[in-house]
Amino acid sequence: MKKIITLIAVAIAIIACKESSTEDKQVSEEVKTPAKPAVALYTFNGGSVGANDLNLFAQGETYKGTSKQLVDAFYVIKHPNGVLLWDTGLPEGLVGQEPYTTPDGAFTIARKDSILNQLATIGITKDDIDYIAFSHIHFDHTGAANHFAASKWLVQKPEYNFAISEEIKGNGFYAPDTFKELTNVIGLSGDHDVFGDGSVIIKSMPGHTPGHQVLFIDLPEHGPTLLSGDMYHFQENRDGKVIPGFNHDLEQSKTAIADFEAFAKAKKAKVYIQHEPADFVKMPVAPKALN
Repeated sequence: MKKIITLIAVAIAIIACKESSTEDKQVSEEVKTPAKPAVALYTFNGGSVGANDLNLFAQGETYKGTSKQLVDAFYVIKHPNGVLLWDTGLPEGLVGQEPYTTPDGAFTIARKDSILNQLATIGITKDDIDYIAFSHIHFDHTGAANHFAASKWLVQKPEYNFAISEEIKGNGFYAPDTFKELTNVIGLSGDHDVFGDGSVIIKSMPGHTPGHQVLFIDLPEHGPTLLSGDMYHFQENRDGKVIPGFNHDLEQSKTAIADFEAFAKAKKAKVYIQHEPADFVKMPVAPKALN
C-alpha cells in the first residue's frame, strides 16, 4: 500500500512539474514578445489640388481630357520618444484666399487653415515637433515648413543637395522660400529608423524627386502602415504603375515602384496614397488618431 501511495505521489509531482514547466515557457514566450510602442498617427488637411489636366500625371495620353480633385494631406506621428511631422501641405499664403488657378490652367489650389491652428487641435505647438520630414520638397508638401526652424530636418542627401543647387531655381514645382528656415539638417543616406525601434521608418524611394521618400509606421492596433508620398498621386496611378512625365528620373521611379510594392507586400502594410481622396477619408479626422 505504501508503495502505491509513493508512486501516486511521484506521478503527481511529475505532472505538477510539467505544468509548471509549461507555464514558465508561456511566461517566457510572453516576455520575449514586447508590446509595440504606443505610436499614434494623426491626419490633417493641408489643402486641395484640383488637377484640371490629369494627363500631367502620366506619359502619353493615359488620362487625356480628364480631371480629378486631389487632397493634400500632412501627418503627425506621436511616439513615446518624440514627435515627427511628415509633410506640411500647401503654402499658407492661400489661407483666407479664393482658390488659385495657375496661369496655364493646369491646377487649382486652396488651403483653408494654417498648420499651427490644426496642430493645436491635438494639443501640440511648433516647439513640440522634434523632427520634420517631407516625402519630397515639391511646394505642395513644404508650404508651412518655416514654422519649424527648431526641429531636426530629416532629408535624403540628394534631395538636400538639389534644394541648395542652382538647378532648383525657376522650377515651378519647388518653392525653396517655404523651407529656407530649416537649418538643423540631418542628411540621410537611405532608410532611417527615426526612433530606433522599427516603429517609424523613413524609406528612401528616389525618382519622383532626387531624394523622394515614403514613411512606414507600425501602429499598435492598426498594424503596418505606409504613407506613399508621391510614389502615386491617386489609385489609378498605382493600379497601372503610371509614372508622371515630370518625375525627376523615370528609371529610378520604376525601381522605386517595384521596391515600394515589394516592401508593402513583405510587411503586409496598408497603403495610403497621400493625394487620394478615397484614402484620406479612411483616416480618422484629427483630433482623433489612428493607433
